[in-house]
Amino acid sequence: MATSSDQTFFNNCLLCLYLIGPPTFISLRFLQAPYGKHNRPGWGPTISPPLAWFLMESPTLWLTLLLFPYGQHSTNPQALILITLFLFHYINRTCLYPFRLYRNTIRKTAPGFPVSVALMAFVFNLLNAYLQSRWVSHYKDYEGDHHGLFCLRFCVGLVVFLGGMGVNVWSDRVLVGLKKEGGGYKIPRGGWFELVSCPNYFGEMVEWVGWAVITWSWAGLGFFLYTCANLVPRARANHRWCLEKFGEDYPKSRKAVIPFLY
Repeated sequence: MATSSDQTFFNNCLLCLYLIGPPTFISLRFLQAPYGKHNRPGWGPTISPPLAWFLMESPTLWLTLLLFPYGQHSTNPQALILITLFLFHYINRTCLYPFRLYRNTIRKTAPGFPVSVALMAFVFNLLNAYLQSRWVSHYKDYEGDHHGLFCLRFCVGLVVFLGGMGVNVWSDRVLVGLKKEGGGYKIPRGGWFELVSCPNYFGEMVEWVGWAVITWSWAGLGFFLYTCANLVPRARANHRWCLEKFGEDYPKSRKAVIPFLY
């Protein structure tokens, strides 16, 4: 069972997740993290992007696996199903995506990834992995949750989650494939790229809507809101960058991240 100090720590971390969202959104409207299209000097030492992605996303795997067995619901089938979905996403993001990036990037010309940015992402993932794994394994009330409602939320959320992940993974594959061709940035074509400039971000936001529905928790909702606070401004900046770089060649009908809307 959770002690009062453990409950207090969890609540404080949850509050922190909500508090960091607004300043993140506001700051990223004016200053983009210096990697990828927005890479620029002045942010300290850099490391290779595949290594950066692996290291900064890694807490979502090792911390989740470390904490989950200590929860009072660690053997509950529902809890195990939920945490499997969370790990399913982050196995791709932490292991498979960096590997594809490494395999397809021309390393002699690829810009480095600032250690400072990777460190900030690492700290966020520590916070979020703790919240999601602790909620699913310990604080969620499975016995008080009506079985029919749980199944309904799970089925709806699962469809949304897997649909979003499918868009996210497909979009990443297209973008990484363009890196393999060399010759600088190119205009992605086909599929969701005909609707938005950043379908990879759109897919990830949809994923975490699904997660929020599945877990039916403040932790899940907070994660979705922070994901939007982080990705929507960057998608806006990426869209403007593409319009400026490619000019008349870039499809004017594309939105930044939400099809037909924004």
